[in-house]
Amino acid sequence: MTQRYKTIYAESQSDPIGYWQRQAQRVAWSKPHYQVLDDSNPPFYRWYPGAELNTCYNALDRHIEAGHGSRAALIYDSPVTNTIKSYSYSELREQVAKLAGAIRALGVKQGDRVIIYMAMTPEAVIAMLACARIGAVHSVVFGGFAPRELATRIDDAKPVLMIASSCGLEPGRVVEYKPLLDQAIEIATHKPQACLIFQRPMCQAAMIAGRDHDYAASLAAAAPVDCVPVAATDPLYVLYTSGTTGIPKGVVRSNGGHAVALHWSMEHIYGVKPGEVFWAASDVGWVVGHSYIVYAPLIFGATSLLYEGKPVGTPDAGAYWRVIQQHKVVALFTAPTAFRAIKKEDPRGELVKKYDLSNFRALFLAGERADPDTVHWAEDILKKPVIDHWWQTETGWPVSANFMGLELLPVKHGSATCAVPGYDVQVLDDDGRQVPEAGTIGNIAIKLPLPPGCLPTLWNNDEGFKKSYLARFPGYYNTGDAGFIDEDGYIYIMSRTDDIINVAGHRLSTGGMEEVLSAHPDVAECAVVGVADQLKGQVPLGFVVLKSGTAKADDQIVRELVGLVREKIGPVAAFKQAVVVKRLPKTRSGKILRGTMQKLADAQEFRMPATIDDPVILTEIEQALQPIGYAKKG
Repeated sequence: MTQRYKTIYAESQSDPIGYWQRQAQRVAWSKPHYQVLDDSNPPFYRWYPGAELNTCYNALDRHIEAGHGSRAALIYDSPVTNTIKSYSYSELREQVAKLAGAIRALGVKQGDRVIIYMAMTPEAVIAMLACARIGAVHSVVFGGFAPRELATRIDDAKPVLMIASSCGLEPGRVVEYKPLLDQAIEIATHKPQACLIFQRPMCQAAMIAGRDHDYAASLAAAAPVDCVPVAATDPLYVLYTSGTTGIPKGVVRSNGGHAVALHWSMEHIYGVKPGEVFWAASDVGWVVGHSYIVYAPLIFGATSLLYEGKPVGTPDAGAYWRVIQQHKVVALFTAPTAFRAIKKEDPRGELVKKYDLSNFRALFLAGERADPDTVHWAEDILKKPVIDHWWQTETGWPVSANFMGLELLPVKHGSATCAVPGYDVQVLDDDGRQVPEAGTIGNIAIKLPLPPGCLPTLWNNDEGFKKSYLARFPGYYNTGDAGFIDEDGYIYIMSRTDDIINVAGHRLSTGGMEEVLSAHPDVAECAVVGVADQLKGQVPLGFVVLKSGTAKADDQIVRELVGLVREKIGPVAAFKQAVVVKRLPKTRSGKILRGTMQKLADAQEFRMPATIDDPVILTEIEQALQPIGYAKKG
């Protein structure tokens, strides 16, 4: 490891107050802070108390005032509508300021909540920034969420206003959002005062008189408004993430620390320069969309790319390469599952050769574990750095990464590299003690206080915050992930702690087994779950999706996979069964629903995940499991 990273990381640990005071000078404050960290009420730490700023001002106005108003701020690329549209910083501010005026006219005040339920169009970005402009707290719910799930968020956030698209688009179909919104409001105890509906041309939603207002008409009638200074510790947004009880947890993001952390990350982790094009291939409904489609690129003065499409099928597995070439993208951030989908359709990477990627510098993967085989494949076809980095909805920005803008550390496949400055990452045993030696799998935890940008609490639920994240290991934030740190400080995230299985007393990582399976030349993607076993307590069960054009029989591949795990991990893994499936169930952000698969295999009752991309997949998997003795019979 070279010296520059070590020096900066050590500085952030030995003098966090001084370090984050200096980083705060990179953003614009309407009232400079007089205290960097308030640690008077642990575990509730607050960054930059007493300071004031406006996140929308930092994302738009200050760049215009610096003479960059004509620079591209947002590029909208939608292969599903055959649309490409670019907004300069000045054009985007004009739209945001007018929408801020429109939502204020509908009764929204500073501190009020606004739920945004929209498709991947510029209007979703504009809505988020408009809320930030007037100090309203936005809560984005992924467009198309089921009514009951949306209703739980309405009852928790108690929004004054809902902003929704009339519909979203999937390849080959239109998904109407307005009927889902109407049902959610009917179910919810809390009733929003008004709904602002963005009518897309492919679906005109029916409007309810007195409650529903047309987005375009309201925008046309509105007077633009200026930014409202808010306290650095005031919430910018609430983003709901699934709770273990089925009740969503509202992750709070404060304005001040968020702006400071995201600005730092764009420069040091992603290595982007102001004016360059950065692309996070995610959705505004997820934390990646909040941090790296909307806020970080704009706060930093870069150009953000908003993509309404898929990695394959819009129109083919070369979609990403077309976007990178056409818009001169310098860095792409996406989920490993997107690259596994591309690899499945184009295993030799032939489509890459059709495009000029000379402006492209690095690929960043996060969202779930990046198996070494996928990373190797991406490195081979792109001939660029492929950086696995790790973070969570709760942290809001990376916990561990490699550093395109600081220095690239040597790559270790399977590792998300090293802790980002500001984070003290440790591995604890189940009793809360640091594991005795490097390389020992345990609970990944972060010593408090968390750095700027991370959640300070849950929305109106301080006790839930302590119970969910802090109670198990006092003085630490429990990430819920399992893994280890090697002798060089490299962090390996192997699985969620729930995915550590106990086979006859041996604690084994399903992530390690997935790594072995994914290395098989015929496997496109895979998942391993622990299923109940009378003798051993649990045994692993593999699910594999094969690459297109695979010639071998399924049972031969399964035998080879069983042999590979025995060879690489050993008989202790007790890996004796795998099933070939057409596809894996995933959330709409690309995470594999391992917990649901485990319950399905064990014939346990489960709640249909609200974020599942296609529930039909579960029926397919159930049918595939029955011949090998799992899932409900008949």
